[in-house]
Amino acid sequence: MAFLVRLSVQLCFMFCLMVGFSTAYAAATETASDEPAKGPHGGRLLQQDNFSVEISIFESGVPPEMRVFSYVDAVPVKPEEVRLSVRLNRLDGEQNQLSFTPEADYLLGSATIMEPHSYQVMVNAQYQGKTYQWQYDSFEGRVSLNERMLALTEIETERAGPRVLQQKVHLFGVIAPDPARQFSVQSPYPGQVQQVLVERGQKVTQGQPLVTLMNTSTLKSFTVKAPAAGVVSQRLVNSGQVVSNQVLFEISDYSTVFVELSAFPDDISQLKLGQPVAIVDLHQQQKSQSTLSFIAPEMTEGHIARVRAVIDNSEAHWRPGMHINADIVVAEIPVALAVRKDAIQSFRDMAVVFARHGDTFEVRMLEFGAEDDEYIEVLGGLKPDTDYATKNSFILKADVLKDGASHDH
Repeated sequence: MAFLVRLSVQLCFMFCLMVGFSTAYAAATETASDEPAKGPHGGRLLQQDNFSVEISIFESGVPPEMRVFSYVDAVPVKPEEVRLSVRLNRLDGEQNQLSFTPEADYLLGSATIMEPHSYQVMVNAQYQGKTYQWQYDSFEGRVSLNERMLALTEIETERAGPRVLQQKVHLFGVIAPDPARQFSVQSPYPGQVQQVLVERGQKVTQGQPLVTLMNTSTLKSFTVKAPAAGVVSQRLVNSGQVVSNQVLFEISDYSTVFVELSAFPDDISQLKLGQPVAIVDLHQQQKSQSTLSFIAPEMTEGHIARVRAVIDNSEAHWRPGMHINADIVVAEIPVALAVRKDAIQSFRDMAVVFARHGDTFEVRMLEFGAEDDEYIEVLGGLKPDTDYATKNSFILKADVLKDGASHDH
């Protein structure tokens, strides 16, 4: 009884195998179909006379490996009876030579098949003293553009190479006057104002007369002068007014100003005095460089700490009250290979860039490391000194997806 059950199972398997081959061979002989013939395991089926091999890539739970099944008249051949070698010719000129050893009911390739699985395949098989050879293209994620199309699409490229990544903390802030450069002007004697010589907003030099008064005790006139160069930021006196010890003017020296920034706890943990600070106004019209000069020892009630930089304002662009953005460099990391982050596209749920070789672009699946705002370290998947698409790389992705992005082997 057990014998009959085993025989029944074997006959069923052979029937299914024959059906699968019949379908595959029929598809291969249909001139209207561009699809390559498939074997029972979903791989590329190659046939010569009554001998055939099925080339498949297996990557379920293991790194991608090549498995080859052999058949005579659709009947499986023991793997140890076949000698096989395969060469994969890649776009960049690299060649992967694979030898094979028997495992289970297939021949197992000697190396991991690295992404992308895009190459010209050369197959050499020997069975019962006869040699069989095949050649076919198995391309994915590949687009060819001539120079005219490249110019029309405005696709740009850059060469991947070493880079120093600059990691930054981005803060918002406001321009503020330097308190040490703010001057309150008072009369040294009680008096009556005779003439105000300056107006609010007027620039003054050190020693310039600001107001003349008459001493109410001696009835003699005297002049109050500017204690420093700057701008009259407040005028608090008028002609005829009797004054004693009140403030008459505020003089502000804005030749240097403070950049007052707000930092959250996560930011504070990365900040140190002396770190480079790049300041830019909200309209991106003016930029300035400085270093971090102050970090408040306490937090506000809103859990924000004040940090500060001082910048030159000799051209009077930075006005107190102006809102700004600031980038503080908190780390510099040299890496051997990096690409632009805006060049990265997705392909089969993997992050890729399009490497350029001549007129052809092809996906490269990347492994990433450290990053900054513009670049990201590449740990694997791309060779140094490779040109890759940057601007408008999405056009290449759209062209690839237009023809389907199936992972065909």
